[in-house]
Amino acid sequence: MRGRGLTRSLGIALVLVAWAASAGADLPTVTHEGRPYVELRRVAETLRTRPDTTPSSVRAYLRLPGQVVTLTRNWAQVLVNGAPIVLDAPVRVHEGVWLVPQSFVRQVLPRLVGAAAPAAAPRARPAAPEVTLEELRYRSYPSFTRVVLETSAPVEYRVEAPGPKELRVRVAGLAAAPQAEELRDGFVDTLRLERAGADALLRVTFEGAPGTLRPSTLADPPRLVLDLVRPAEAPTRGEGAALVAPLRTLVLDAGHGGHDSGAVGPTGLMEKELVLDVTLRVKRLVEERLGLRVLLSRDADHFVPLRDRTSFANKERADLFVSIHANAHRQSATDGVETYFLSSEATDSAARQVAALENGVVQLEKPGGRGTGRLDIVKTILWDLAQSEFQLESSRLAETVQDAMTGALRIPSRGVKQAGFYVLGGAAMPAILLEIGFVTNPREERRLKSAKYRDEIARAILAGLAGYKAQWDRRLRAAGAPAAARTR
Repeated sequence: MRGRGLTRSLGIALVLVAWAASAGADLPTVTHEGRPYVELRRVAETLRTRPDTTPSSVRAYLRLPGQVVTLTRNWAQVLVNGAPIVLDAPVRVHEGVWLVPQSFVRQVLPRLVGAAAPAAAPRARPAAPEVTLEELRYRSYPSFTRVVLETSAPVEYRVEAPGPKELRVRVAGLAAAPQAEELRDGFVDTLRLERAGADALLRVTFEGAPGTLRPSTLADPPRLVLDLVRPAEAPTRGEGAALVAPLRTLVLDAGHGGHDSGAVGPTGLMEKELVLDVTLRVKRLVEERLGLRVLLSRDADHFVPLRDRTSFANKERADLFVSIHANAHRQSATDGVETYFLSSEATDSAARQVAALENGVVQLEKPGGRGTGRLDIVKTILWDLAQSEFQLESSRLAETVQDAMTGALRIPSRGVKQAGFYVLGGAAMPAILLEIGFVTNPREERRLKSAKYRDEIARAILAGLAGYKAQWDRRLRAAGAPAAARTR
């Protein structure tokens, strides 16, 4: 009788899993950034629940009896009852609507329904291909230390119970030779990677009090990114913590200039001339429509070193920094717009290539320029990252402007991405870099030469900035910032 009951329970569980999968398969999709997405609220309806979130939230939750799914905007990793699952695309928020990639339905729904199934006898599973460690690297910043494990394939991990001065992260099924690194950066003392059965165990030893861990995963190549936040910094930048004053000053940065022409189109359109013209148009509109004080890193055809651009913004106590560029690609048919915010770990290889192209300007800042050899920018520059404090707000700004540009210009969206742009390093404010089109695409180059289209681009950027300012003002009012904090 007991065997019949177990068989019946397993049968019911399998039916539920099949029902969830079929219901998920019937969910309508929307195309976002060239990928199929599903509205999170529709997924929740399939599970007979509602998402716990708001359009401005950093995270969203699906809560079921005894279960919870945690989603983070702009990240491909979701947590199902604390266990990470890496999707094939990041979670997005578009015009206030939370979207999950279609793979969420296939990978997550069966786990939620199947969790209620009774335990059955274990079955032999085919051996998974071995995942190896490609590189362990780290970098120290003013407010956190970043540790990156680059692997041959995506990995799952869990954080184990910490010691008084130690943090342990177990990476499932990772083959890695034992190694130790001494950081001694005033926060993290050592990193030790050890074997732990079939897994790898990373031990982080702190010099003093342990910090707060912010883990995430990236793809292309697969990476586990562990940001260890210094204790004094952990509570200073939470949800809405940056909201202490109204937005007053915007610095617009027209890329390249002078002896640095930037990208050049097939009929000779130079990026430096295009982006300066668009930047001047944006300045005029923002001053007229938003009433902000707008400053320019350059207002004519002259060269400005990359570090001087954000140094200028910091000196002027700017609230936002927007760098405007045009893109290039070896395939002339490549088109669309994309928006970046700063990270030492690029979203993917394409983002890394765009950053390398823009960072190449550094070589023009030295005598001999191009003859000085290739610089590995990401590994040789120790970022002056006050910017790390503003990564969340930079992400929000990037999303809002990207949505406004793709909607107004009716042009393909290449998405919001992260990369190690030198020009954004050191900005003590939310900072983004816009790529307004591909001058190497003959059709786009013709449009980009048009004064009418440049006006459309400027109005689209204005709309994005206006949308972000409206969000900021609403959150400022909701935060109830004291009057004394609203003045400078």
